[in-house]
Amino acid sequence: MRQKADREWDLTIGPDTVRLFIEKAKVISAAMNDDYVDGGEHEIELDGSDKGDTHAHAGLVEEESEDLTEEELRELIDDLNVDEAAELVALAWIGRGDYDAAEWSEAVAEARRRGNSRTAKYLLGMPMLGDWLEEGLEAIGA
Repeated sequence: MRQKADREWDLTIGPDTVRLFIEKAKVISAAMNDDYVDGGEHEIELDGSDKGDTHAHAGLVEEESEDLTEEELRELIDDLNVDEAAELVALAWIGRGDYDAAEWSEAVAEARRRGNSRTAKYLLGMPMLGDWLEEGLEAIGA
């Protein structure tokens, strides 16, 4: 676990907003992990009680809600301004260990330099996004 930074951070993005992103990212990650663990991703089971022409679709509602959660998170990230998006990426990098909390300014500057319209796709491609954002917030003491 990283040591908490000794300075106050002036974040453009609110820590509560980041915590919302963390919750959504963890839901998405948990759903993906559950899907892969049971090996039944996208399988359709036939309901044996009828003549074989009925499918059990119990998992489809859950699958749709997972997609909605990912879409909601994507839209929330897309709605961030340039500074907020750069800070979110920097928090993920600090949480992942690419930067130390003392290198906050450098991480934000690099994220801003690399920033583009695909920030949501980049962040959602991180398999442990929720954990890394959480660790990044902890590292800077927010």
